[in-house]
Amino acid sequence: MKDAYTTKGKSTLVLCHFFLPFSLEFVWCTLNFKHGHTMGPPDSVAIPPAKFSMPVDSEHKATEFRLFSIAKPHMRAFHLSWISFFSCFVSSFAAPPLIPIIRDDLNLTATDIGNAGIASVSGAVFARVAMGTACDLFGPRLASASLILLTAPAVYFTSIASSPISFLLVRFFTGFSLATFVSTQFWMSSMFSANVVGTANGLSGGWGNLGGGATQLIMPLVFAVIRDVGAVKFTAWRIAFIIPALFQTMTAFAVILFGQDLPDGNFQKLHKDGDKPKDDFSKVFYHGVSNYRGWILALTYGYCFGVELTVDNIIAEYFYDRFDLKLHTAGIIAATFGLANLFSRPFGGLLSDVVAKRFGMRGRLWTLWTVQTIGGILCVILGRVESLGSSIAVMVAFSIFCQAACGLTFGVVPFVSRRSLGVISGMTGGGGNVGAVVTQLIFFKGSKYSKETGITLMGIMIICCTLSICLIHFPQWGGMFSGPTSNKDFSEEDYYLSEWSSHEKDRGFHHGSLKFADNSRSGRGKRSVASTTPAACTSPIHPSLASDSL
Repeated sequence: MKDAYTTKGKSTLVLCHFFLPFSLEFVWCTLNFKHGHTMGPPDSVAIPPAKFSMPVDSEHKATEFRLFSIAKPHMRAFHLSWISFFSCFVSSFAAPPLIPIIRDDLNLTATDIGNAGIASVSGAVFARVAMGTACDLFGPRLASASLILLTAPAVYFTSIASSPISFLLVRFFTGFSLATFVSTQFWMSSMFSANVVGTANGLSGGWGNLGGGATQLIMPLVFAVIRDVGAVKFTAWRIAFIIPALFQTMTAFAVILFGQDLPDGNFQKLHKDGDKPKDDFSKVFYHGVSNYRGWILALTYGYCFGVELTVDNIIAEYFYDRFDLKLHTAGIIAATFGLANLFSRPFGGLLSDVVAKRFGMRGRLWTLWTVQTIGGILCVILGRVESLGSSIAVMVAFSIFCQAACGLTFGVVPFVSRRSLGVISGMTGGGGNVGAVVTQLIFFKGSKYSKETGITLMGIMIICCTLSICLIHFPQWGGMFSGPTSNKDFSEEDYYLSEWSSHEKDRGFHHGSLKFADNSRSGRGKRSVASTTPAACTSPIHPSLASDSL
């Protein structure tokens, strides 16, 4: 078998040329317009609304979401972000649907497979925190494209893995690419206003995560096609990895060429022109890690997104072994879990925005807790059912609630911090990977627990960890069981400006936070906003907003 691989190895790259035309889908026409100013002093000239194809707020973030538009900068950033994240998911989880073949070729034990699965998600733990900081300092465009290009070689090298150790290493380094989730959410939070940010985050994250389900279909299909061409199975799986590697590389170049960091331009140009002050890394990091709300969201995200990563690693093998299915059949069933991201995570983000219109931040928190708890209950049931049909039905329901909880989480994240949004996003995203690592270490490594028992125990952990949401409280909006602080004069401005020193305020660095505070009044809920917000929607204690508003 190894000889067959060596003989055909010199010609396998020829197949790459058949897939290069697909890269054309990323070549979108460029729409050019003159850049304006976003975080300048109060007397800076604002860009007229006509400069954008969509209505915008005072930060020039879009107040509408038009799914079928690719207009620059808002909607183009959306499509670039989810497609690039999708490619990383395809690459990171390209191995699990082919594990029955790979384990025979590389003589992998159950422990080897478990370790490789853990490695695939553990690499992104610190990468996600680092990505958040990179987005705060350099912008999401360069941060995401750089990481995608740096991890693409690991996908290519998977095709030459020859031992359990080499297989573990390529999965580990490929998994770093999952940190692009953070840049995706940061990018959307920088492009879309408070009333639609949950929808934008849900769709971009959900459609990106869709890659975890799509790869369950794509890789067995590519493997089958290559075998039909004449390659033996131990050669075919290796050639198959060239496809996700090429896809990932092309998306990185698309982000660099056609993306834009902020509504008013790229970080580098805005810094150079003096329109966006360069922030202090230590202060950005400090205000992120010192906000306890970020840590709670990291924990709870570990048991919605972390669970999703875990299931992506185990579900195909679970159905293949437990119900004695064919590889392709098990892949199709497993794909339904990830493919639910097409609508479930976006629905979670949309639901968060809809609930917030009437109930504000408290509504977002209650909905997140409810949906994620139901997901935990369904996970417990999934491990208990014994028939194939029942398992599929419960798995689909479980996937919908699990992924909707992910969307709901990032309906809350953008409001935790304005200055340290990237760090908070990175902490939360990293928490998802930590949850996946811990869950796989405890329940799915080796043979201590059967797969079905591990799934049941995982559901119990979801229910328990989700209880921590009740500890989240925003002084200006309240929490699940308590309203806003008793100090009625405490406002959104007070909360977000607390991240800036008096010296920084004197230099005008806080103006972006002022605008964000004004645009985030939806956190009060419909009745509160109607009774407390002036008609002009500007704070009377910060008149500088009036000169910057559109």
